[in-house]
Amino acid sequence: MAARPKSLRADAARNRDKLLVAATQVFGERGLDAPLEHIARRAGVSIGTLYAHFPTREAFFDAIFPERLAELDRIAAAALADADPWQGFAGYLEGLFALQAKDRGLNDALAQRFPLSPEVAVACHRGMQHVEQIIDRARRSGQLRADFQSADLATLIWAMSQVIRESIDIAPQAWRRCLAFFLDGLRAGAAHPISVPPLTSDNLIDALRH
Repeated sequence: MAARPKSLRADAARNRDKLLVAATQVFGERGLDAPLEHIARRAGVSIGTLYAHFPTREAFFDAIFPERLAELDRIAAAALADADPWQGFAGYLEGLFALQAKDRGLNDALAQRFPLSPEVAVACHRGMQHVEQIIDRARRSGQLRADFQSADLATLIWAMSQVIRESIDIAPQAWRRCLAFFLDGLRAGAAHPISVPPLTSDNLIDALRH
């Protein structure tokens, strides 16, 4: 739970806590485009009270997602500690997508379907630093194809987030089959030359803006 502002009265602090719990539930169930009115209703407060505490949707994101994204730090640490770099890489992807499958809001946040709020952007940047180490370790082991870049992981996250979004209510485990196909294609032994280069940093930024 995000820290409360120190100056809040007890009743205001309770309302803020109820709003955070409700927002976590509603975003998790419906995604980041869920109506804020639903959050207020779930929390049992007026929409005016909601806006008094969280004047924008992004304010909710800053309060909720840095702590939730911190779970990726644990998954990354386990991946880097794995004696087998390929298993660490595959385990990281499985852990990442399992988190997304449990929470539509987190799925939207990681796919960046909404502009990142400042604190969420910091958490994502920290996560990408871990990812680069995981990828580099698997490449150097000779198990991950040598041309796979962190930008390629970004496009994989976009693809898998859509698979999760569209199938989670019908076949909750369908993403695992899709991931298995992706992982087999990423093994060095299955690699063939690709004539198209990975996205540049500018490409990624432009894509996210659109």
